[in-house]
Amino acid sequence: MKGSFAGKRIIVTGAASGIGLACVRSLVDRDAVVGCLDHDGGALRALAAWSEERIVPFEVDITVSAEIDAAVSRFANDRGGIDGVINSAGIDLLAQVEETSDAEWRRIMAVNLDGPMHVCRAALPYLRRSGGGAIVNISSGAGLQPLLHRAAYSASKAALQMFSKSLAMEGAAFGVRVNCVCPGAVDTPLFRGSLDTADDPAAELEKVNARYALKRIAQPEEIAAAVLWLLGEEASYVTGTAMAVDGGRTFH
Repeated sequence: MKGSFAGKRIIVTGAASGIGLACVRSLVDRDAVVGCLDHDGGALRALAAWSEERIVPFEVDITVSAEIDAAVSRFANDRGGIDGVINSAGIDLLAQVEETSDAEWRRIMAVNLDGPMHVCRAALPYLRRSGGGAIVNISSGAGLQPLLHRAAYSASKAALQMFSKSLAMEGAAFGVRVNCVCPGAVDTPLFRGSLDTADDPAAELEKVNARYALKRIAQPEEIAAAVLWLLGEEASYVTGTAMAVDGGRTFH
């Protein structure tokens, strides 16, 4: 697969951790140039040092559209365009609805839904000028089949799927494909952070594993493989999908 994205210019959000990081590493291995957007400046600097030639770091707050506009336009202008986008930045919230504050609800929606919209809106003019391309938004299996005490998270990820499907209709007019990947539990810092709050993390992991037909959680690289397939030319006739990559939890 080396070279399969040679010369492609890809924006990745949440690039310094978890699924986003796995996508960045896979893209670099395939000779893409990657604009890496993340709020963690230290992690971004470490990532850029790993491949200074192919990684262009941008420390941004994904909820601030002006910061996204500036980063996307700078990357596109410096590299002569954009060929693809992966929206991987996201946060979780474990809380009953009665205990969810307005601020917590708004924060989940701002990161998980508004953020991808900001990036897509900023990137679309450059994708159009490039003659097409692809967007892959990382939703969640929780957007297909909700999880207990994750109403805000599940709602944000379901909304991201509908946003993506609607955008796929718009993008088709100028050759831009838009799809979602819906992972189940993935061994990322986000997942581990949630797991570590349990009274018995090992027992909680066993409970999570039991929800899946494959009886295990995914590795980030397994999700990245699906993302890159949707981003690449092999998926040239695929748009408007919500692909479950969840070890058989939702059977959607």
